[in-house]
Amino acid sequence: MDDKQMPDGIVLTEAQKRSRRQRSVAIALALLVLVVLFFAVTMVKGPAVLVRPM
Repeated sequence: MDDKQMPDGIVLTEAQKRSRRQRSVAIALALLVLVVLFFAVTMVKGPAVLVRPM
């Protein structure tokens, strides 16, 4: 038998790994911006956000 075995699955190149990392960071930043935006809107509206007609 061969001592060298093929790895299971897909093996990414360094460029693909770098691209995946950049994409993940961009998604995380977009999510952070949305969270901050929702928080800011909630703070500006104040407690009135919970008072609405039925």
